[in-house]
Amino acid sequence: MATDYDAPRRDKEEAPGADSIEALAKSRSDQSGSVDVDEAEVAENFELPGADLGDEELSVKVLPMQNDEFRCSSCFLVHHRSQYAKEKNGQPVCKDCV
Repeated sequence: MATDYDAPRRDKEEAPGADSIEALAKSRSDQSGSVDVDEAEVAENFELPGADLGDEELSVKVLPMQNDEFRCSSCFLVHHRSQYAKEKNGQPVCKDCV
């Protein structure tokens, strides 16, 4: 007979199959207690999109566009010149927007 080494070990006094379905169901229901969550406390830390951030200060140093960069006329992001794909109506377009 094969031995399952991952199975929990039992005492020799305990008969195999001693755990009945009812006992397993009772132990499972005892373990599934509910967690008290204060919804107001959770909501305080959650920030909605479009929230008023007028009192926030910019914490990132903004650099002007460099000589080897361009602004895509489609997505309006600044890319390195290696991302340049083509011109559309005389305006540069990046590889992502092609």
